[in-house]
Amino acid sequence: MVQKKLMQITEKIIKRSQKTREEYLQRVHSYKGKIKRKDLGCANLAHAYASVPEHIKDRLKENDSFNYAIISAYNDMLSAHQPFKNYPDIIKKELFKFKASAQFAGGVPAMCDGITQGYDGMELSLFSRDVIAMSVAVGLSHNVFDGAFYLGVCDKIVPGLLIGALSFGHLPSIFVPSGPMTSGISNDEKSKTRQLFAEGKISRDKLLESEMKSYHSVGTCTFYGTANSNQMMIEFMGLHLPNSAFINPNTTLRTALVQEAAKIMASQKIKPIGELLSEKNIINAMVGLMATGGSTNHTIHLVAIARAAGIIINWDDFDRISKITPLLARVYPNGKADVNQFQASGGIAFVLKELLEAGLLHEDVDTVVGKGLEAYTKDPFFIDEKVVYKTCEDKSKNEDIIRGVKNPFSKDGGLRILSGNIGRAVIKISAVKEEHQIIKAPALVFHSQQEFLQAFSEKKLQKDFVAVLAYQGPRSNGMPELHKLTPALSSLQDQGFKVALITDGRMSGASGKVPAAIHTSPEALLDGNIAKIKDGDLILLDAKKGVLKALVDEKIWQKRRAKKPKFEEVFGCGRELFAGFRKLSSSVETGAMSFGGIYE
Repeated sequence: MVQKKLMQITEKIIKRSQKTREEYLQRVHSYKGKIKRKDLGCANLAHAYASVPEHIKDRLKENDSFNYAIISAYNDMLSAHQPFKNYPDIIKKELFKFKASAQFAGGVPAMCDGITQGYDGMELSLFSRDVIAMSVAVGLSHNVFDGAFYLGVCDKIVPGLLIGALSFGHLPSIFVPSGPMTSGISNDEKSKTRQLFAEGKISRDKLLESEMKSYHSVGTCTFYGTANSNQMMIEFMGLHLPNSAFINPNTTLRTALVQEAAKIMASQKIKPIGELLSEKNIINAMVGLMATGGSTNHTIHLVAIARAAGIIINWDDFDRISKITPLLARVYPNGKADVNQFQASGGIAFVLKELLEAGLLHEDVDTVVGKGLEAYTKDPFFIDEKVVYKTCEDKSKNEDIIRGVKNPFSKDGGLRILSGNIGRAVIKISAVKEEHQIIKAPALVFHSQQEFLQAFSEKKLQKDFVAVLAYQGPRSNGMPELHKLTPALSSLQDQGFKVALITDGRMSGASGKVPAAIHTSPEALLDGNIAKIKDGDLILLDAKKGVLKALVDEKIWQKRRAKKPKFEEVFGCGRELFAGFRKLSSSVETGAMSFGGIYE
């Protein structure tokens, strides 16, 4: 039985989305079956199958066998995507047993925010999501596929793949993850080493040694940032095989799950993704995000994903769902554990079971394995050369990492919306101690991360203050993450100073223990009031009451005008190629989509 408050939120979203959802489904239905292989010209078909082995060609010519697309983010530079190298061959081999086939229809780019943090390349990051969505469309444009496999894991890759998949909503689709790397040094130890380096107490060699012990193998990073939040949400939406997110790469179980995904697709029981992904699936993902203390980036990405399916969600929905969802997990940066320890303690299956039993999820949803979420309360095992699912444990294996609904870490989720005369902003407080959730201090305005870090290195910041960094939104410079500020701010907080951050940019999915009002909307370049703030203005950030305010006389505040910096077109690291994306971007509250106009 779904809780009354969750049902009320759901009904509001369904009502708000009625027109756009109906229009989307009409498009899906009008395209379903519109072009079939047998209807294509002979030259078209010959081009499509020229590279296919003869024994597969014979099947495809019969037109009664199924042929699937594989869209992959494989590259061997990024640890999370390197395991995808052999997936296409595994999928093709398994499909052949069922008289079906697959073609590698296209690769999509995959960049790593961890590599580009603090450098020019980070300004490409957000809009790489839109490039990925468009790359999916190019790969599927040949009209010879009966469904699609999507291989991707990390920050912008999965949202981009899903937005692209929804533009081909008439195709059955399944997402296939690669899993996290095995555990290296603890995330807590890594964080402490970064902070020591920021304070000048250890050498760069020591820092590099620490980082390479943390990021040491194939698979996703083991902290609970955007990449692993992606995987959780895809499972809560029912687009993965149950509890396949956090199985390590290059294991027999991981290979068996890739084969199992092919079997499920070949069964022809998966609904077209545009029909499968309903308002309730999206809401389940939002609940999962709150219950696990997931990445703030999804207040942008999930809005964009939903809009691609004709579903309109907003930040107020996140806030309302956060208020009714207990926090059931503590995974770094919200705790000391990594995702492997989270998985060993009960993982997604346990969290999902607890939420279902509490009426905090919609059970009556479609998934890639059928109707309902019961299958997602079970864990996979590799027994007698096959995947066998068993019901998850009734109790957590470690209550410092994962808990049940009756004994949560917090009665509400880890994300809130702030509002006031500065604008609206997102804050993640699941890792912020209660004594730091209300900050009243003078503003210090900075124009770049580098300016802040320079002031920190010169020891000019040993005082209470709220750092303000404007002109970091999608229209300004592509909304880079400002994660390099975290160690310095954490160091100042540990020294006893009251510090916080306000920005219209993003922080990493690893937003940590310092209160940070991020994604401030409207952004500065769209006349957002964050640009009005001056050095010395008294700022109130109250995460408990949801307040973000400049304590400036109202008449002075209303008369104050921000002086916009002169924006010249940037060059280098490909940023000039993304000028159109920046100019066309919708607001951050509507998903920061460069093609957002078609969904508004």
